[in-house]
Amino acid sequence: MRSIQILIILWLAGTMGYAQNADSLYMRQNYDKFEYRIPMRDGAELFTVVYMPKDKTVKHPVLLNRTCYNASRYADYKTFGHPSKYLVRDQYILAFQDVRGRYMSDGEFNNMTPNIPGNDKRNKQDIDESADTWDTIDWMIKNLKGNNGKVGMYGISYPGFYTAAAIPDAHPALKASSPQAPISDFFFDDFHHQGAYLQSYTAAFAVFGYQKESLTKDDWFEEEINRFYGDAPEDAYDFHLRLGPLKNITEQYHHDNFFWQQIVDHPNYDDFWQKRNLLPHLKDVKHAVMTVGGWFDAEDLYGPLNIYKTIEKTSPSAANTLVMGPWAHGDWARENGKSTHNHIYFGDSISTFFQREIERRFFAFHLKGVGQPGLPEAYMFDTGSKAWKTFDEWPPKNIPPLKLYFGERGQLGVNKPLSEQAVFEYVSDPAKPVPYTSQTEGLTFTPRRFMSDDQREASRRPDVLTFESEVLSDDVVLAGEILAKLKVSMTGTDADFIVKLIDVYPQDHPNYDHNPDNIIMGGYQQLVRSEVFRGRFRNSFEHPEPFTPNEITEVNVPLQDILHTFKKGHRIMIQIHSTWFPYIDRNPQKYVDNIYKANEEDFIKSTIRVYGSSVVEVGGEQSMDTTLDLKK
Repeated sequence: MRSIQILIILWLAGTMGYAQNADSLYMRQNYDKFEYRIPMRDGAELFTVVYMPKDKTVKHPVLLNRTCYNASRYADYKTFGHPSKYLVRDQYILAFQDVRGRYMSDGEFNNMTPNIPGNDKRNKQDIDESADTWDTIDWMIKNLKGNNGKVGMYGISYPGFYTAAAIPDAHPALKASSPQAPISDFFFDDFHHQGAYLQSYTAAFAVFGYQKESLTKDDWFEEEINRFYGDAPEDAYDFHLRLGPLKNITEQYHHDNFFWQQIVDHPNYDDFWQKRNLLPHLKDVKHAVMTVGGWFDAEDLYGPLNIYKTIEKTSPSAANTLVMGPWAHGDWARENGKSTHNHIYFGDSISTFFQREIERRFFAFHLKGVGQPGLPEAYMFDTGSKAWKTFDEWPPKNIPPLKLYFGERGQLGVNKPLSEQAVFEYVSDPAKPVPYTSQTEGLTFTPRRFMSDDQREASRRPDVLTFESEVLSDDVVLAGEILAKLKVSMTGTDADFIVKLIDVYPQDHPNYDHNPDNIIMGGYQQLVRSEVFRGRFRNSFEHPEPFTPNEITEVNVPLQDILHTFKKGHRIMIQIHSTWFPYIDRNPQKYVDNIYKANEEDFIKSTIRVYGSSVVEVGGEQSMDTTLDLKK
C-alpha cells in the first residue's frame, strides 16, 4: 500500500515514473544544503530547503519552487527533474518551499487561496499566495549570501499554480516566472472541466482535503487514501458504475473531507469559485513569463492556454511566451528517448530539446543576462506534422479558419454546409455510459493515455454520433481555438455534450515499433482534441437552468486550442456523445439542483438530437472568449 501512496503523490506532482535523480551526486559535489523557516508577515513560518552553489566566485540567481507535495522530498540532494539537469548544472540557488499549511510549514492549507489585490496595501492578516511568495523572496534576497538579486519561479501542476499566483503584485526581484501545467480555476481545470466533475479525480481528495495536526515530513492522509485504494480495482469503469451516484462517494469515502464538502456545496460557479479564479488578477505584469503545457494534458490544458492569453490581453508589453508540446501532464520534465503519447510516436528527445533549448535559455537570459532572449511569442508543437513551429502571436491569424458541417450518412463537410434540415439522434443511457478509453484501466488519478487514444470503439456505439470527411487531397492545418456551435434538443431536461476532433489515419499507415502487435495504425482514429460541456451551464455557469424537453436549444461547446496538421490521405472526424465515464461523472439527464446529491432514480435515458445547422469552427475570431468573463 505504501507504494500506491507514493505513486499517487508523485502522479499529482507531475513526477510519476522518475527514477532517482541522476543529478544527486553532482549536487552533493557542487551544492551545500540548508533548511530555513522563513517568516511571513502574519508570523507564520514556511519551511524551505535551499541548495547554495559552492562556487562563490560569482553571484547566483534564485530558482524557487513552492509546493504542496512535500519540500522535504528534495532534502536529500535530489530534485526529481525539478529543475532539469541543465538548470542544476547552470548553478542557481535552488529553493523548495512547503506552502502554508503543508508538511513542515505553519498555518492551514487552502485550495487555490483567493488573491487579495494590492500587496503593498495589505495588513498583516491579508494572506494569499502572492503575499507568501513576496515575503519569501524578500527574505531570500536579504539573507541568502551570494545571490545576485534576481529570482525565478517554476513549477508543474499545483506548483505551477503557485508560480502563476505569485505574478500579481510580484516582488520586484521576481524577474522570470514559468508556470507549467498550471491550474488557473478549479471550476474549469483539474477537478472540473467547464463545471463537469472529473470523477477520475475522486481519490485525489484524500491528498487535498485534510489538514495536518502538526508539522510533519510524512503524509498524514494515509488512512483516507486506504479508504479508496485499499483494494484497488483493475477496472475503474466497473468500480465507479457500481459505486452509483456521487452522493455515495460522500457517504462511503469523503464524508469528513473539507474540500469534497466545498465541491458538494458549490456545484455552480458561485462566489466561492469566482474568488479562486486567478485569471482576473493577472494584469500589469512587469516581468517575463513563459507558460508551458502539453497538448495531451487531461488535467490542466485550460490553465496554460488561458494564463498566457490573459496576460497577453492585460499586459501586452510583457515578455509573454507560450510553449505547448506533445506531452501529457508534466512529461516535459522527463526524457524517455523516443517521445510518444499512448500509441503515437512524435520524435526523439523532445523533452530534452525543451529543457536545453527553451527553458534553459529563458532563465539564463532573464536571471543571468546570458545569451539572447530569442524565444518567439509562441513555441508550439504541431501534433500532426510532428514538428516545432513558432508564431508571432497565438492564436495565429495567418492560418485560415475552418468550419466543419454535419451531413447525412455520417458525412462531414469541410468548409461546405451539407444538410441544415437533417436531424441526428441517439439515446444516452447513464446506466451504460460511453467509456473514455478503448482500453480497460484500473483505478487511477486522471487518466492520461486516452488523450490520443483510438476512437474506433466509440465510433461503433449507437449512442455516439460520428461524422467523417472525405479523404483529404492536401494537408489541412488547424490552429487556434475550437468552438462547436450545436443546436440540440432532448427528451430529458439536462445533458452533457462531449465533442471530439479526430484524425483518421489511412488504412495503409504502418505500425509503430514501440506498440504491441495488437495496435493497428491502419485506420487508427486518433483523438486530437476533446472537451465536455455540462448543458445546464449553456447560458450561465453561475445560474444553471434546465432544458425544455424537445425544444431546440443552442449549446456552445468550447474545446481547447489545437495545432495539428491533418495530412493528405487522412480524414477529419467529429464525434458527439453525452457520457464519458468515469473520466467525467454522469449527468442524470433529469435536471436536479445539485448533481452531487442526485438519487439513483434521477438518472434517466434521454433521446438527444443534434441538428444539421450545427457547426464546428476552428481558428479565426469566432470562438468563445473563456479567459475573463466566465459567469456568462
